[in-house]
Amino acid sequence: MADMEINKGVGRDVEFKGLRAQYLFIFAGGLLAVFVVFVIMYMAGIGQWICILFGVVVATVIVWLTFSLNKRYGSHGLMKLFAARGHPRRILSRKRIIRLIKKQHS
Repeated sequence: MADMEINKGVGRDVEFKGLRAQYLFIFAGGLLAVFVVFVIMYMAGIGQWICILFGVVVATVIVWLTFSLNKRYGSHGLMKLFAARGHPRRILSRKRIIRLIKKQHS
C-alpha cells in the first residue's frame, strides 16, 4: 500500500495560483459580489450586453487589483498597513510640564 502524506501544509498560509492569505478571500468575495450584482442587474431588466460588459470589466479590475496588492504588500502586509493606520500619529498630553515631572503621591 502506498504511503501518503496527510496535512503536509499545516501551519502554512492558504495559497491558490499565487494569491496568499487575505488576498484569496478578497478575490473570491469580489468575484462573488460581481456575480450577485450581475444577476440583480439582469433581473432588473438592464440589457444583456451591458450586464456582460459590466461583469467582465469589473471582474478584470478585481483580479488585477488583487494580484497587484498581493505582489506589493505580501501575505500579511495589507493587515499591517491597516493596523498602522489605526495607530495615533502622536500622543498629546495637555498637562503642564511641572505636573509631568513632579512625583505623584498615592
